Amino acid sequence: MNDLQILGISGSPRSGNSDYLLEHALSAACEVAESECRSYSFRAKKMGPCIACGHCLREAGSCIVKDDFQELQELWLRADAVIYSVPVYHMSMPGQLKCFIDRLGNSMFGRYTHLYEKGKEKLPKLLKAIGSIAQGIHFSSGQEHTITDLINHALLMQCVPVAGDMWESYIGGVGWTRNVDERDALKAQYEREELDAVVAVRSARDVGRRTAEVALILREGIKAQAPFIKDDPSYRPILQKLGIL
Repeated sequence: MNDLQILGISGSPRSGNSDYLLEHALSAACEVAESECRSYSFRAKKMGPCIACGHCLREAGSCIVKDDFQELQELWLRADAVIYSVPVYHMSMPGQLKCFIDRLGNSMFGRYTHLYEKGKEKLPKLLKAIGSIAQGIHFSSGQEHTITDLINHALLMQCVPVAGDMWESYIGGVGWTRNVDERDALKAQYEREELDAVVAVRSARDVGRRTAEVALILREGIKAQAPFIKDDPSYRPILQKLGIL
């Protein structure tokens, strides 16, 4: 059996608390079946906004803006599961990550236009398992709102959003640093066994494990149902990815 490809994305423009929770999530994910885990950080990356030029729709998904988008786009496409770990900025995700998501969605339409009749283009069923973790300096300062935005992203990309288990995780992993702005605040608080940090790490690990489990279930289910879905163009990319077509 081929390894699950699990991509962890730290959406923070600096290293610190989001990276720390992602490390725990990926550690737990890699304990599921045979998994190859890779992390990607937005730190020091250039990620410009979508300029709605339509180039990607005419050129098979190729984005006219050349920066770090192309590397992450390919990593995202190869992954069976994606785990986002992000800080809360103004009640939502950082702008750099939003730029990536905007460009990813638009470019995928162009990449898969050839699968459909003209005028009937759509996003195919990419069917990745996607888990989300959000942390911020303050309590209840947008963590759930940020995760909801990432869940909407998963749904729009024809993927499957995954949560951890209650009571630590309702819709994703959540943490706060108790008004401490140091980059290693969560790590220090966890090592002191402070309850909020312990719960944040526990929820991140739960999200990581469940995301990997759902990715495995999806992969095996797609293989089992391949004879019934192989003629639907929306399933062609995932079947090709699994070596079935």
